[in-house]
Formats: sequence, structure tokens, C-alpha cells
Amino acid sequence: MIDTLAATGIDLERLNVKYSQLSPAERITELFQDFNRVLVTSSFGSTSLILLDLIARVQPEHPVHFINTGYHFSETMAYQKEIANRLGLQIIELKAKKWQNEITTSERMWESHPDVCCSVNKVEPLEEAKLQHDVWISGLMGWQSNSRKNMSLFEQKESIIKFHPLIDFDAEEVRYTIKNLNLPQHPLLKKGFESIGCSHCTVAGNSREGRWAGRQKIECGLHL
Repeated sequence: MIDTLAATGIDLERLNVKYSQLSPAERITELFQDFNRVLVTSSFGSTSLILLDLIARVQPEHPVHFINTGYHFSETMAYQKEIANRLGLQIIELKAKKWQNEITTSERMWESHPDVCCSVNKVEPLEEAKLQHDVWISGLMGWQSNSRKNMSLFEQKESIIKFHPLIDFDAEEVRYTIKNLNLPQHPLLKKGFESIGCSHCTVAGNSREGRWAGRQKIECGLHL
């Protein structure tokens, strides 16, 4: 077991080499042997099934944190409940403080200050959870955007280690894997949404082109 609390100089390069030789399921299994305090998050978006299925098979009682911004599509909220029930997932819901969310709503900050809106409703609610964990499992994949294509399996992000067990998946692998999981796909996929975020800031589009369409913004800030 890697003592991340005592060691600030963990050899991430060694971990990247070691884990690069493993399958995604083996990576998840090994991680729970190597680390103690593990944070798992999911957006319950269009590609989330892959990581969620792995967690359900490898570590079925481990909680999955879901950031409820208050602005999700109704389809996403229904999908989150359906998949959680199907896989027997323990969901921990994270939200912004009520008064903060009310300000972003009344000021329609997703239009005027989208970075602030994301920070209040997505980034800040996760901060406390991150402080209680040593490594954070995320379902990011390199093909999804230019900002993700050069990410490694393990990266240091401030006080926590990010782990991307699916970062080397390509789009074809994603489609094949999801098709063979025998689980329902996100209903908005049929309407042309390949990447699904908050309803105010997401339109139909390939990959992440439908996120913050018409703006320079490409990420919410969670993974940068």
C-alpha cells in the first residue's frame, strides 16, 4: 500500500509504466491495492458506463460521487438513478451551497460568467471530498479533447493524484465497449449529444463540440 499521506514524492513515472501494461479492469483492481483513500467521480454522461461498470465489478461497495449542479438535463438525472440501481452503486451527491447556487441562477451566470458558474456549482463542491482522499479516479479519455490527449494515467493535481484508467481508450473502443455492456445508454445520445453537461451550456454535437458552443471555454475546471 502506497502511503500517500507520508510521501509527497511518489514516483508517478514508475506508476505510469506499471499501469500502462494492465487492462482497465486490472488497473482498477491494482489501484485499490496500492492506495487506501480513493475518490471515484462520475458525471453519468455519454461515456460514463465504462468506468461505472468497472467499479461495480471490481469494487462494488465503493461510493461514486456525483456533482449535482442543479442544471443537469432531466434525462441525466433519470439516467443517473437508473444506472445506479442497475449496477447497485452507492451514490454520494455533491452540491453547491444553496445560496451560492441561487445567485448563479438569478444572475444567469452561465451566460455572463460561465467560469464562475462552473467553479461555484462543480469545482468547489468537490474540494472538500478531495481533501479526504489521496487519489481520484476519473473517466477522462484522451480522444475527447486536445486538453486531454496528452494526459497520463497518473498525474499530480495540487494535493491529490489523478488517475485516468481509460485515458488511452479511443472512440472506437468506447463505442464497442458500451455496446457490449448490455446496459442502457444515455438517452440524449440518440438526439446527437456526444458530450453531456449542464442543460444551459450543452447542445447536440460530436465529441465535446456541443459544450459551451460559441465560446472559447472547453472545460469546466474540474480536470485542469
